[in-house]
Amino acid sequence: MSNSVFFPAKSTIRVALVGYGNAGRIFHAPLISGVPGLQLATVVSSKPQQVLADWPQTQVVATPEAAFADPTIDLVVIATGNESHYLLARAALLAGKHVVVDKPCTVTLEQTEDLAQLAQRQERVLTVFQNRRWDADFLALRQVLDSGALGRIVHFESHFDRYRPSVPDRWRERDLPGSGLWFDLGSHLLDQCLQLFGEPDDILVDLACQRDAAQVNDYFHAQLRYPTRHPGLRVLLHASALVPAAGPRFIVHGTQASFVKYGLDVQEDALKAGARPQGDQPSGWGRDPMVGTITTPRDTGPVSTQAPDVAGNYLAYYAQLSDHLQGLAARADVTREQVVQAMRWLTLGAHSAAQGCFVGPHTPRL
Repeated sequence: MSNSVFFPAKSTIRVALVGYGNAGRIFHAPLISGVPGLQLATVVSSKPQQVLADWPQTQVVATPEAAFADPTIDLVVIATGNESHYLLARAALLAGKHVVVDKPCTVTLEQTEDLAQLAQRQERVLTVFQNRRWDADFLALRQVLDSGALGRIVHFESHFDRYRPSVPDRWRERDLPGSGLWFDLGSHLLDQCLQLFGEPDDILVDLACQRDAAQVNDYFHAQLRYPTRHPGLRVLLHASALVPAAGPRFIVHGTQASFVKYGLDVQEDALKAGARPQGDQPSGWGRDPMVGTITTPRDTGPVSTQAPDVAGNYLAYYAQLSDHLQGLAARADVTREQVVQAMRWLTLGAHSAAQGCFVGPHTPRL
């Protein structure tokens, strides 16, 4: 990547946010505004009064084209419906902008590969908002795995269960390309898994519609096998919208110890409640009220110890991206290659669910 992508002389990177629904309003706008070096300069929305009530110093425009044509905009963040991601990201890249896309990147692997190739030709950054890499429990889990305290990992289970029995009338719940829980929460759980263990050999996914009136999958159960990289390892990724009594968030078994963690990261709820974290945020932000436990067998019986108490920090995603665009970091944390990789396994998972069998990158499609 040439130096032309960096802005070493700029004190502020001006950002245009496309879309002010839940993703844009709850996550992206507060996080962008909380990072020194980034300025939420423009929001593309059909509801300017709502945007200006929240961000009175921000310009509101009616169309993405108006934002892309603005020469003062450096970075475009796309927080619209999944089906629109591809064309919007492509237009922004062609306009010479760096691009953040809310997960999933697009609705097909071919679209994501095309964007990645275009970004490379344009010498612009293409990245996806994988904020769950900065969940408190995931950061703590990485420390536990890096320490070697669990030994060789043989079983990894990641759950993201909620109780949402009513089906809301929104695009995520409609029968559209890229809708459903697998492309939604599956994007995060897959990305975390790929970060920890790399690419598996194959995947088996079961999808279901469990709620009354559900149009798209609101349940998934995925198994990933790693005979090449990690012989014997089994990874289970699971999510459901119909779990009144949620079990553990993580269950990890190794040859020496186990790690178990209950409860979801608190940052989403804090942002939904209107919190606006800042780069100099108070120490309480992202603090996990339910720290995980490491259980180690001993001759006298199992011994349980508290896992590291690590604060979550969604601001870090945008802070690191800002550093990269300023020339202070070699790459974005969520690289173009990782974006394609995650989309590959989301797509393979969908193929597995349709075929009812394990599939891998070289499995013929039925």
